[in-house]
Amino acid sequence: MRATAPVKTCASPAAPPIKLPREIEVALRAGAWAVFNLSGGKDSSAALFAAMPVLDALGHPRERRIAVHADLGRAEWDSTPATVKAIAARAEIPLAIRRRQSGDLFERWNQRFAAGKVRYEELATYNLIGPWSSASLRFCTSEQKAQVIGPYLARHLAGEIIIQVIGIRRDESSARSVAPDWKRDTRFAANGNRAGTSMLVWHPVIDWSSDDVFAFHDANDVPLHEAYTQYGSTRLSCRYCVLQSLADQRASASCHSNHEAFIHLVELEARSTFSFQPGRWLADTAPHLLTPGLAADVARAKHDAVQRRQLEATMPRDLRFQRGWPPRVPTSAEADAIAAARRPLLQRHGLENRFPAGRAVQDRFAELIALRRLTAGVAHQKQETCA
Repeated sequence: MRATAPVKTCASPAAPPIKLPREIEVALRAGAWAVFNLSGGKDSSAALFAAMPVLDALGHPRERRIAVHADLGRAEWDSTPATVKAIAARAEIPLAIRRRQSGDLFERWNQRFAAGKVRYEELATYNLIGPWSSASLRFCTSEQKAQVIGPYLARHLAGEIIIQVIGIRRDESSARSVAPDWKRDTRFAANGNRAGTSMLVWHPVIDWSSDDVFAFHDANDVPLHEAYTQYGSTRLSCRYCVLQSLADQRASASCHSNHEAFIHLVELEARSTFSFQPGRWLADTAPHLLTPGLAADVARAKHDAVQRRQLEATMPRDLRFQRGWPPRVPTSAEADAIAAARRPLLQRHGLENRFPAGRAVQDRFAELIALRRLTAGVAHQKQETCA
């Protein structure tokens, strides 16, 4: 994406320059809607208050600016809704709050583990699937935020150009270090669709540092979440985030109103035998909050997690899940190994052993391969019919 030279936009001497890409400027001058994504965190509010003077200077109408917040339910700090409302009120723009209709993030993690157990029992997956999202599988962000906000904006602002203003910074992570100044977003409103709706994403504070953001809040009297001001967090996300640092997890655990959520997630760790983060158990963040019974459950879960990994390591590596799985029917010896590895795991989670012997495992793999070929054949026939 082409970026223009930096444009100084903020009255405060603490405000660094922000970039106004030409494509964003053209859209704003044409009266596009500016939609500020607010999480309650410092970066989203910095993006809002740093961008507002830019829009004013361009003559962009205030009535075409709104804020939107994706409510993550029990995963949110108790104070986040009030913080978001205070930020939108200070900016004097309306706020829309959206939620995932099929449950909050905690429910999604529970649903994922329950669905994974069903698939494992049916031998529709090779390894037991844990409940958690991760850096490589961020369904927490896609399903709880993007898939909630995007379709809403496409419906609510049908026929319009929509610029989502999002507060991300390149120095936050290696993944974000290559983020563009702006981009087109065709997930929910493809350019040139019948309704004429199009979406763009703008990252106005992409080059700011964390120090820049805090200085900007201080100089401009922008409200900061209690996670920063009272508990010493460096970032605000969920109460407990799969990408969170240990220090921020401990900061969150020091807030009394986060204790119930902590116990809920630790109970899921103990029940699933999957740690909240790879290589780190949330339970270890604040062990003093655990009852003796839950502490014992966690200890058993850690032991069982080691056993699970050891058992799954005995299964043929080339049969592990991949696109078009399963790739082949295992040999008799391989099928015996698969059946043996699954047996204690099924028992640990109270699941039925529907394929207890190697022969049953081979038959199931053959059935899945046949079903895949049948499905592919039906899809091919539909394509030929449409053609």
